[in-house]
Amino acid sequence: MVNIKKKPANNPLAEYIERLQKGEALVPDSPENVLEVVGILKSYGIVLDAYSKNLIYIAEHQFLVFFPFFKYFNGEFSFKKLLRHWWHDRINFEYAEYCLKSMLWHGGGGLDTYLDTPEFQQRAQAVIDAKFKNNPLILGINQLFPDFLTEQLRVSAYYTGLGQFWRVMADIFLTLSDYYDQGKIKSIPDVVDHIKAGLVASASKPITYAVKVKDKDYEIIPKSVGLTFLADTAIPYVEAIFFRGTPFHGTVSYNAQAYQISPDQSRFQYGALYADPLPIGSAGIPPTLLMQDMRHYLPEYLHEIYRRSLRGEDDLRVKICMSFQKSMFCVTTATILGLMPHPMDTKNPSEQNTNRVYLEKWMARFVTSRLKEVNDINSNG
Repeated sequence: MVNIKKKPANNPLAEYIERLQKGEALVPDSPENVLEVVGILKSYGIVLDAYSKNLIYIAEHQFLVFFPFFKYFNGEFSFKKLLRHWWHDRINFEYAEYCLKSMLWHGGGGLDTYLDTPEFQQRAQAVIDAKFKNNPLILGINQLFPDFLTEQLRVSAYYTGLGQFWRVMADIFLTLSDYYDQGKIKSIPDVVDHIKAGLVASASKPITYAVKVKDKDYEIIPKSVGLTFLADTAIPYVEAIFFRGTPFHGTVSYNAQAYQISPDQSRFQYGALYADPLPIGSAGIPPTLLMQDMRHYLPEYLHEIYRRSLRGEDDLRVKICMSFQKSMFCVTTATILGLMPHPMDTKNPSEQNTNRVYLEKWMARFVTSRLKEVNDINSNG
């Protein structure tokens, strides 16, 4: 493998800039890639649908509950479901919370900014006072530790923020699959255009949050705050989950003297676009939960391809992870093109140069990603 850091003058990622400028994607266009990307995104869309509903349920019905034992049941508890939960015959909602905590930790966007404002503090305090009006013990603890309950509501705000973001993405991916089945999606650029159109259409969709306490509604994130889907959830999600992520327990040392983890969060490269898919299936690796969920919803045409591979079902989660990573580069392509400062076909030299600089900055972040490996897998058949 070429060490691209030693040859900056011959940066192999420069070809991807040219590819994007031609309206192509970071992933090569081929019938096999289209089938793989659409198939894995259909599975992902079904899982995101479940994740989204649960996150929003928790935000609206489990807020300020200190021991939410049944938060994964969406208010539909039964002994049968409890047994399935203990047997892990269920959706692994823990992965959704892993993503939520990563977003909360890395911050960014208007949601993160708003949660530190006096307005949020006031609205949070109103909810706290209403919920614990007749509970002097909790109100006393809140006086001793003023940020304790407020921080719980900050977390709840991220539950609903990520849930609303995934609601949109689930619909985009499931509609993509429907269009593919109808013969309307035939190429990787078609996939990218569909995702980009969905992102653009929902860009200004408001992100709001309200809870009910004793039949009275309390707005925690009112529409007037101006939080929107793209700027305040989508972009922070891409930054936190696609790029930065968090180091997986058991794979690196958290000992500060070991220097295996950078103290600078902005230099983290543990996200979905960088992760080696081989450890998938190992204990303590959060994406294992996502791959386990997705394996239950693979469309038959994609599952059959996996079965015919050299190891069949034995490394199914690894295959799913590799396909998923490929699909995320398509989603990233849609994001890059959707945020382009000027139209791709502009004839203005100044605007063309601005676009070029914009793409170069993206490519600089991809140097240590698995972009080249994803393309090498395609080229090697």
